[in-house]
Amino acid sequence: MSAPVPAAASSSPERTVQVPSQAPLVRVAGVTKRFGGVQALRGVDLEVLPGEVHALLGENGAGKSTLIKILSGVHAYDEGSIEIAGQKVAFDSPARSRDAGIAVVYQDLSLVESLSVAANLMLGREPRTRLGFVKKRALLAQVSDFLHEHGIPLDPRVPVGSLPFAYRQMTEICKALMGDVRVLILDEPTSALTGGEEQILFDAIRAVTDRGVGVIYVTHRLNEVFRISQRVTVFRDGRNAGMFATADTDMKQLVAAIVGPGHAAVQMREQRRGTAANDPAAAVGTPVLTLSGVSNDRLRDVSLTLRKGEIHGLAGLIGSGRTEILQTVFGLRSADSGEIAIEGRTVARHTPADAIKLGIALVPEDRHLQGLVLDHSIERNLTLPRLAHFSRWGWLRSGAALQQAQGAMKKLAVKAPGASTDVKFLSGGNQQKVVFAKWNHPRPTVLLLDEPTVGVDVGAREEIYGVVHDAALAGTGVLVVSSDLDELLRLCDRISIVVDGRIVDTVERATLANAEELHHLIQLPRSSNEHAT
Repeated sequence: MSAPVPAAASSSPERTVQVPSQAPLVRVAGVTKRFGGVQALRGVDLEVLPGEVHALLGENGAGKSTLIKILSGVHAYDEGSIEIAGQKVAFDSPARSRDAGIAVVYQDLSLVESLSVAANLMLGREPRTRLGFVKKRALLAQVSDFLHEHGIPLDPRVPVGSLPFAYRQMTEICKALMGDVRVLILDEPTSALTGGEEQILFDAIRAVTDRGVGVIYVTHRLNEVFRISQRVTVFRDGRNAGMFATADTDMKQLVAAIVGPGHAAVQMREQRRGTAANDPAAAVGTPVLTLSGVSNDRLRDVSLTLRKGEIHGLAGLIGSGRTEILQTVFGLRSADSGEIAIEGRTVARHTPADAIKLGIALVPEDRHLQGLVLDHSIERNLTLPRLAHFSRWGWLRSGAALQQAQGAMKKLAVKAPGASTDVKFLSGGNQQKVVFAKWNHPRPTVLLLDEPTVGVDVGAREEIYGVVHDAALAGTGVLVVSSDLDELLRLCDRISIVVDGRIVDTVERATLANAEELHHLIQLPRSSNEHAT
C-alpha cells in the first residue's frame, strides 16, 4: 500500500507524491539553523526511506550544505527534530554521526595522497595481527574483492596522489561505501566523471540501496536525478520549495522550483535565444584556431578547426586526451610535431604568456589550484593575467585595475561585497565567474574551457552559459571540454570525439538527438586512424 503525502510548498500548484508506507530511515522535521544574523535553514523537512535514492537540489546558499553538515555532526541545529531509524538524534561531533551509520562524501576530498588506494579505503579499520601490525595481504585482498564486485576500475596498489581527479573522487566514494553505512550522503559525486564512470558509480549506489541503505544525493546535474533517484526535494532560500516523485516530474518543473519565478538567468537565456536566431553576427565564421597533425606525449595526430563565433565541444572518457588538447593550445604542453595556427598565423613553441598575448584564454578544470589565488582579492585575481596592461614603469595603476575589476564584476553578476573581497569567501559559482572575468577584457580570440561548471549550482550555471554564449556572439571561438554530455549538447555547435589522444570523429550538434547518442559515440571501438575537422 502507498499513502499520499502532500508535497512541500512550492511556487507550482500543490501536488501529492505517492510514498511507500514504510517508516523513514531519515526524518528531518522543521529544522532551523542560524549563523549570527543569517538564517541558513528556515524549518526544512526531508524524509529518506530505506533503499531510496533521494535527490536534494537547490542553488548555492539554498541550505543543502548546512543540512548535510548538521547530519554529519559538523553543526548543531537550533529547532526542529532529526530521527535516524526512528531514534531522535542531535549529533555533537562527526564521530557521533559516523557511529550512527552516516557517511558523507564531500566535494573536497579527504584522502592521503601518499598512500595507496587500498590503504585509503581501509584507513582506520585495517586488519591487524595480534601485535598490531597491518595484514597487508588481507587488506589488499579485501579491497580487491570489493572493487571487482562493483566493477570499479581502480588499482588498489596505486598511490592516490598519482590518480586523475576523477579517480581520486571515485576512491573517496568507495571509502564511504566500504564502511558500515546506513545513510550515505553524496555531494556532487560525478562532478569530474564521464558517462561510463557515472554508470559504474550508479551501479555501486544501487548495490548499497539493495542492502537497505538510504542515499541523499546532492547534484547540480539534473539529468542524473532522473537516472538514479526515486524522489526529489528542492531547497530555496533555506526553505522547502517542493518535493516530487521523480517519475512524475520533468526538468522544467525542477528548474522552476530551484530558481523560482522570474529568475534573471532564465529570462536572459530566452532573450539570448531570440538574439541568436535573428542576429547575423551569431553566424559561425572564419577559422580562429587550427590544429594540423599535432602530436606530443599524450596526443596523436590531432587535427581540428575552431571557427569565429563557434562553440566546439570535446567529448571523451577521462584520460582520453581532451584536457591535453587544451593544454597544448595554451602552451602548457609542447607540440612535438604538427602545426598550431591562430587566425591563420602559425604559432611555434609557445608558453602560456605567449598564448595570452595571442588572445588565447584558459578556464582550467580545477579553479582552486589552477584558476585562482584564493587568498587574494577579486581585483588582484582579475589583474594577474595582464599585469603589464595595468602597470606603468613597474608600478601597478591601482585605479585602472579597480575600475576594470568593478566593470567585470558587474558584467558577470559576481555576487560579493566589493572587488577587495578575498576570492576564498565566494561561493563556487561566483569563484568560477571570477575565473571567466579574468578574460573578459580584452575579449579573447580563443576561449578554452575545461569542465566550466563543475561544482556550480543551477542558477550560476545558467549565468555561466550566458557568458559563454555572449563570448561566441561577440566572435570568440570557444573550445569546451565537459564530462556532462547534456552540457555539451546544450552549448555546442559541433562536438569532436576524443579517444586515446586522437580526434576520431566530429559531428554537428543538430545530428544528435540526446546525450545517449553522444555517449554511444564515445564508447564505440575505433580501429582506424581517421580524424575529422
